[in-house]
Amino acid sequence: MSGKGRGLAIAAVVVGVVGVLLGLGGAGYARSGYGGSVMRGESMRPTYRPGDRIMFERIDGSQVRRGDVVLFSAPDRYGFDDLLVERVVAVGGDRVSCCTGKGPGGHVTLNGRPLQEPYVRGGQADDWLAGTHYDVRVPEGRLFLLGDNRGNAQDSRAFLDDQGGTVPLSAVRGRVIDDYTVPGLVGAALIVAAVLVLTGVGLGIAAVAVRRRTRALVPPAPPWVMQQP
Repeated sequence: MSGKGRGLAIAAVVVGVVGVLLGLGGAGYARSGYGGSVMRGESMRPTYRPGDRIMFERIDGSQVRRGDVVLFSAPDRYGFDDLLVERVVAVGGDRVSCCTGKGPGGHVTLNGRPLQEPYVRGGQADDWLAGTHYDVRVPEGRLFLLGDNRGNAQDSRAFLDDQGGTVPLSAVRGRVIDDYTVPGLVGAALIVAAVLVLTGVGLGIAAVAVRRRTRALVPPAPPWVMQQP
């Protein structure tokens, strides 16, 4: 093989291997670090509506903070294994109560202070028609969760007789994200990986073509040239 053909073959192998490794690494990171789902219920209106696609990062409950929208599983409470989406209002050690006032003027209180919740539907901190009242000290290692649509959410308020309606940190499966920077970078890496693999294939084809052309240019030995015995 000529020097040019050998160089193309080496480049094909190097570029192709880099592309495959980048693709496998990006795909593995995306699968282990992120997930997607579709909203099915009304509990998170107006933040998320039925049919909205949401992306979440896979984290455990120890990484959750107040105000996060999380996906969690509580089959013993809800009777099914599907993931639910609710907002973290209070964490272990917090005291959460409802409500100061009714209707749009009411507030959930967190550790004695009114909680500002611009995300709740209609500005209602609670379903004031039903008049749910609670005063919960959240146990350590647990979370108090509410839907943004307080008039149509079967959240912690519906299970107050079970540890104040709280769920364990271990129930959390992920946190909804609105910033797609990292997933976007992972997607870009997968595109680059595909381009590298295709480039490697192209270089390999070029190396084979150069090798064949080099062979065709070598003149055959004259018929009168005989090898010495």
